[in-house]
Amino acid sequence: MILVGTPKGILIPELDRSRLGAGRLRGVRLLHTHLAGEGLTEEDLTDMLFLRLDSVAALTVDDQAQPVTLHAAVLLPPGAGDAPYDVLPPHPFDKVEEDFNALAVALEEELAREGERLAAPQAREAGREKAVLVSVSNAPRAVQEASLAELAALADTAGLAVAESVVQRVATVNPKYILGKGKLAEIEVAALRAGASLLVFDGELSPSQIRNLAEVTQLRVIDRTQLILDIFAQHAASRGGKLQVEMAQLKYLQPRLVRQDRAMSRLMGGIGGRGPGETKLEVDRRRIRDRIGRIKDELKELRKRRAAARAGRARAGLPVVSLVGYTNAGKSTLLNTLTGSAVLAENRLFATLDPTSRRLRFPSDKEIILTDTVGFIRELPKELKEAFRATLEELEAADLLVAVADASHPEVEAQAAAVAEILREMGLGDIPRLFVLNKWDAVPEDGREPLRNAFPEAITLSAKNREGLSALTDAILQRVRSGPGVRDHGPALERGADADGNADAETDGAGDAADGDPATAAATRTGP
Repeated sequence: MILVGTPKGILIPELDRSRLGAGRLRGVRLLHTHLAGEGLTEEDLTDMLFLRLDSVAALTVDDQAQPVTLHAAVLLPPGAGDAPYDVLPPHPFDKVEEDFNALAVALEEELAREGERLAAPQAREAGREKAVLVSVSNAPRAVQEASLAELAALADTAGLAVAESVVQRVATVNPKYILGKGKLAEIEVAALRAGASLLVFDGELSPSQIRNLAEVTQLRVIDRTQLILDIFAQHAASRGGKLQVEMAQLKYLQPRLVRQDRAMSRLMGGIGGRGPGETKLEVDRRRIRDRIGRIKDELKELRKRRAAARAGRARAGLPVVSLVGYTNAGKSTLLNTLTGSAVLAENRLFATLDPTSRRLRFPSDKEIILTDTVGFIRELPKELKEAFRATLEELEAADLLVAVADASHPEVEAQAAAVAEILREMGLGDIPRLFVLNKWDAVPEDGREPLRNAFPEAITLSAKNREGLSALTDAILQRVRSGPGVRDHGPALERGADADGNADAETDGAGDAADGDPATAAATRTGP
């Protein structure tokens, strides 16, 4: 098939979709004329990279408009040169000996081999979609790398295989493309070589930025917010959780439905396209507003039912202790260990989205309600903050917050500060708080003293192997000995914490006398 353009450009029609797959070239060779006798330009080479063309060639002409010389370039296999392309020596137009078909076939075979080499075995076995993570910011590189590590954990939770990570520190973020076209070309080549079909940016992109990036790179583009929303959509189990996720996604998508073009079509399906589903990306703004209104009404009813449940617990005279903290710090494992429950506890981000309450009885015949809540994360999308208000209202009724942090995490202090800030934003800073350093068994000996100095008020324990639970239960008993209303008794600790209803492993059985753990196995569901 031959496509003929005009002096102003050429329109390439929709091609076989298999050609859009990772590691494939477009099956298109571009030939155009340079009237001034010049060779291939930087723009020509950049177009070849972004469009994944089999080759690009420029034909020079003489004063009589007769062809003279052919200048051509092809992409290179990984590691074959300093540049991602090879500019071939110019030849008289009628003496070109290169077999461009053979060059394209060889390049695709090499790209496929490189993609297999770079992909982790477990990623290949699971058939997970591969993604390139990108951080563009004026923050220090160490801060960017820490944030990108968290983004990688989010990507893994969402079911993505991270093929490449790119950190770009800039003085000013490009408002149109986030970064320069040169760096975008490098990212395009990295994605091509790794067989990645998705770019995930660490931060929130505007609708126009997503469109521009998708058009330039020919890849699907999502941001950190959309990745988190996708994780919540995958993990929401209850009716309330699903409603809250749907509302958050609709609010996120609403401004991105103003203009439906090819960039938006790349957002449909796969990572970042769950929840409302593909059809909702096509609905008009009025229907979305109507749907959001109906969801708000249902969530109001949900809040009423949960408020009634909280009132019932208050009338029963049972203090409420809520586990809070950063995602994946071990809150669910701690709940399971203390109450002998089997709440889902996995070593991944956001395994817990819906609040779970259990009754916990102490040997002294004292009872409390222990509640597990959704984990926090830095820069939690504003859509989720509002949507999960019904869930987080459980914390408002708490008499005591147990802030759980992952002591083994290299960013534990930053995570603790983030949780403390979120609690302040939610108006929960005045509730008495215990601070717990969980996963203490995973902290090397030489790293324990610095943590004790950083968090002198912290209770150290391991929910997984039950070490240190006595200190926690003693502290809880001391705080709740007066029953509901304990927030008026005793000062609140100032330190925040970090945790998530995700944990190292599920445990069975509650504490016993031999361990010195005062908790018994009374685990009765009392909440939603």
